[in-house]
Amino acid sequence: MTDPHLVDPDYDKHGGFPNFQRAQPGPGFGRFLAAMRRAQDLAVSADPDSDTWDEAADRAEALVALLDPFEAAEGVGPANRVPSLPGAGSLLMPPYRQVRLDPNGVDLKVQFSRYHVGGNYAVHGGVLPLLFDSVFGMVIHAVGRPISRTGFLHVDYRKVTPIDTELTARGWLREADGRKAFVNAELRDPDDNLLAEANGLMIQLRPGQP
Repeated sequence: MTDPHLVDPDYDKHGGFPNFQRAQPGPGFGRFLAAMRRAQDLAVSADPDSDTWDEAADRAEALVALLDPFEAAEGVGPANRVPSLPGAGSLLMPPYRQVRLDPNGVDLKVQFSRYHVGGNYAVHGGVLPLLFDSVFGMVIHAVGRPISRTGFLHVDYRKVTPIDTELTARGWLREADGRKAFVNAELRDPDDNLLAEANGLMIQLRPGQP
């Protein structure tokens, strides 16, 4: 990994972007995330009777009441700051794991579920740009580029992306030109079929730029 300070002497300031550190929330947070991911699946797939929906609503409202007093600013709560958990501990992110970063790029595993279905048990097309954008950010980190924002992201869908199947995503830097980094990514199934591929532009933040 290249030292990003060689590209940007003010790298530690991250433009105006917060420099988040890893969190160690304890095992309860991992259990909570796993339960919440399953709850998301059931929220879009369960079909109980009316009384059960009422009970589920009561329990969901009780959970909100429990956590509501602890709402914190970005970068204070553990979400998105626990690399050892799927999706780095963020429910927004697809549950990627086994992330490998090196100067050649990024590899990771991801398995989508019922929550991600768009129709006919296929992953919603809008979910894949979210995954690819996350991969692009990892590529920037892996190759030692300064922190950047997405300038554009283009996705080509080659095959239907299945749920409940371990898939492999890969991303790499294609070209860098000053503040601009052009990146590529792809998603493949266990038989190495190309499901989708993406290309994008990541632009280095200027000092103080959010």
